[in-house]
Amino acid sequence: MKLAHFRLNDRLRLGIVVEGAGLAELPPTLTGPSGPATVDALIQAGPEAWARVAEAADRVGDDGVEVHPFETVDWSAPLLQPSKICCVAFNNSANSGRILRGPDHPALFIKPASALLGHMGAIECRPEYGHIHPEPELAVVIGKTARNVRPEDAYDYVFGYTIHNDITSPTMRDEDTFHYRAIHPKGDGHEEIKHVDSWTSYTGRYKCADTFACLGPWIVTKDEIPDPHVLTVTCSHKGELVTEDNTGNVSYRVPELLAFISHYMTLVPGDVISMGTALKKSAKGGAVQAINLNRHGGPISIAIEGIGVLTNDVVHLKD
Repeated sequence: MKLAHFRLNDRLRLGIVVEGAGLAELPPTLTGPSGPATVDALIQAGPEAWARVAEAADRVGDDGVEVHPFETVDWSAPLLQPSKICCVAFNNSANSGRILRGPDHPALFIKPASALLGHMGAIECRPEYGHIHPEPELAVVIGKTARNVRPEDAYDYVFGYTIHNDITSPTMRDEDTFHYRAIHPKGDGHEEIKHVDSWTSYTGRYKCADTFACLGPWIVTKDEIPDPHVLTVTCSHKGELVTEDNTGNVSYRVPELLAFISHYMTLVPGDVISMGTALKKSAKGGAVQAINLNRHGGPISIAIEGIGVLTNDVVHLKD
């Protein structure tokens, strides 16, 4: 099933996708008087609640529930308050030739829930943000608490999948990069130190600004995606195809990533793992990094096979 959030009469609704028609609210008459009111609450409620909602979703058409056409819906992000959005840096085989130095394991950064933006929302661009470009990514939604997960058990912890547009400002990245002499211990002793010439940047602005985590349009439960690493990914700007890639081209796959991340930080229901940017150019396209949303505007659309299409426009703000 496909689950979404939308607003109607100024109230947030939990919606189910009715294929080819639109979104239908799942009211208490279908989910039960104490049924979950949001996707976040549903995920946290566990498998028994998921089964009840799936059964209710199958009855939507028979119960005369109103279906709202997609183009009339006021969308919200399909998750409202994940404790963390874990993003995997340089996780695409197309990056291998560009990496001059890097770890032999996944590298992570975290986006806040305050950066979330739903389908058809507008990405906020300000003059001081400089260049802003999209990054199309498959996102994994965690279904149960995961700590020290074994790779062979990883999919047991997955609730479903969605699309993430990892909005990025290389201008702010450059501004927030330090070239400095890092202090490292020299040998095994505690007394001696050495200085190492280092570069580091911090993601607080260039990855985490408001609206820089576009998510949606909905979450597809994992039963509809037997293999998340065979999916075509496309990115289009103003209707023109820019990138066409495949989720099989990531360097680290779901089992490896879930095992690695859960070794260092506990993943909780509703957390998101964004798998890394689809970078392969289309036959007619260029690099996604060349799309400057601050200069050229939108809309920007990301499509992932088996999931759907996430589209966002651009709004220019001035302080």
